[in-house]
Amino acid sequence: MKIILLDSIRSMQNVGAIFRNCDGAGFEKIILTGYSPHPPRNEISKTALYSQNYIDWEYYKEPLNILRKLKKESYKIYSIELTDVSKNYKELFWNTEENICLVVWNEINGVSQEILDLSDEIIMIPMLGNKESLNVSVAAGIVMYATVS
Repeated sequence: MKIILLDSIRSMQNVGAIFRNCDGAGFEKIILTGYSPHPPRNEISKTALYSQNYIDWEYYKEPLNILRKLKKESYKIYSIELTDVSKNYKELFWNTEENICLVVWNEINGVSQEILDLSDEIIMIPMLGNKESLNVSVAAGIVMYATVS
């Protein structure tokens, strides 16, 4: 199973776009945590084009407990974050048979160190311009589609 965890994403439009990315890339569930907005919200539905009605989703205030639970269930945790040890997402062998959970960040603060410590891999998207990051929904979509065989 492929799922994505959104930790304290501010924008309802980004959450809606990630719902659509999930549908297109074959992800089955979104876990929303922290202050991430969650359905039902018109602003999410507008961007999601109602994909939130058929992509399974759950909300938890705290992301660490759910990530620990997923690890016990043999999920491989991939956090998307730029660190000294991040690997280029293109260099990973994506085994679509394994259970994976992608973690995307709060665009201001990034993925917390506690979540990074729980991650099996920390991955990044190479940037060719002056900026160090992409919009969270764009980054999520790029990595989600990389998992499609």
